[in-house]
Amino acid sequence: MLFTIHPSNLVSALSTALELSTDGISKHHWRTALIAGRIAQHIGLEESQQQILVYAALLHDIGAVSNWAERRKLQEFKVAQDIYRHAEEGYELLKDSQQLGMLAETIRHHHDHWEGANPSGLAGKDIPITSRIINLADRLEILLKDNVYIFEQRPNVLSAIRELSGQMFDPDLVKALHEFARQESFWLDLINPSYYQDFFRQIDGYGRMVFNMDDVMNIAGIFATIIDRTSSFTGMHSRGVAQVSALLAKARGYSMEEVKLIKIAGLFHDLGKLAIPNELLENPNKLTDKEFSIIKQHPYYTYRILEKIDGFSVVAEWAAFHHETLDGAGYPFRIPEASLRLGSRIVSVADVFVALSENRPYRQPLALAQVQKIMKGMADNRKLDGSVVADLFSDIDTLSSVSEQVVQRSWR
Repeated sequence: MLFTIHPSNLVSALSTALELSTDGISKHHWRTALIAGRIAQHIGLEESQQQILVYAALLHDIGAVSNWAERRKLQEFKVAQDIYRHAEEGYELLKDSQQLGMLAETIRHHHDHWEGANPSGLAGKDIPITSRIINLADRLEILLKDNVYIFEQRPNVLSAIRELSGQMFDPDLVKALHEFARQESFWLDLINPSYYQDFFRQIDGYGRMVFNMDDVMNIAGIFATIIDRTSSFTGMHSRGVAQVSALLAKARGYSMEEVKLIKIAGLFHDLGKLAIPNELLENPNKLTDKEFSIIKQHPYYTYRILEKIDGFSVVAEWAAFHHETLDGAGYPFRIPEASLRLGSRIVSVADVFVALSENRPYRQPLALAQVQKIMKGMADNRKLDGSVVADLFSDIDTLSSVSEQVVQRSWR
């Protein structure tokens, strides 16, 4: 099976995951990409470099997204030296990816200062041009305030950028910014939420790419790593869910391609957890109603992000409906039994099994017999599909091996 996907469609959807917060979805990466694209057009950057630039801008803070402490530091205009860690982690996440590896070097240097004194040892024009552009675009975006009229902000924003020309920023790029920033339309586009769909249609001109199943699985694996870093107790949770889901799909006679699809769903199923602060995920105490309502957002965002990707409608359902239940009382869509696909039921069973088998801040991993008892009770109460639970425990030897791997991987 091949996925014919606009790269901008895939990257913009994944970029949305980086924008998740407890207050919803922000636009930092999207606005940074728009600013970077305008700078690139103004200076006549060649199209192949523009493509790398815009896609890298859409994912530039990928190394910080699972670390809320670092994300908060990045909200300050003048950042300290300790923010380079996320740029390096972003590079490490992407550098070996056949699909996204071309973005790694740009992301690695996107906080390098023009004047030097960078961990990379680079300075001036030795810093990749795409990184220099993102550095400027990123810091400009951080200066924007949603509660102040945009044209009132313009003089102060440009003044702050100009003061650091030749220090933090490439002076030629600062000059270019000031030239096209005279256009009122530039500033209005930045604050116009409906403009971003036009922006993505424009970058669709970079063309389509054909992704095979393994390509998509590799990208899903990168995001599974990011998702599972949100808590020190879930280091391999998403991969565990993918593994158990595949085991159950094979038991139901799914084709090889369908098994790969459900593995992709397992890898992506907690994508929306990027909206949940680390301290909440690691809270050892009973959650308040407000805290639980924040937790309950995550499958909603998983679905809304994945449904944007070409050909992902089934994957989106399988991945995101893992907290829906046969009695229709699950969340966040309250889907009735008749509308709940088998794939979603499989991922749900896999998620519960892996979660019960893992070390958590409020308890130790549970023994296999105890996990089985709990899951049978959930099936009896129509929270899980009983036939899928029966499939899961039909081969205890294989399941014991999987359970041991989950326990080993979940320890801090």
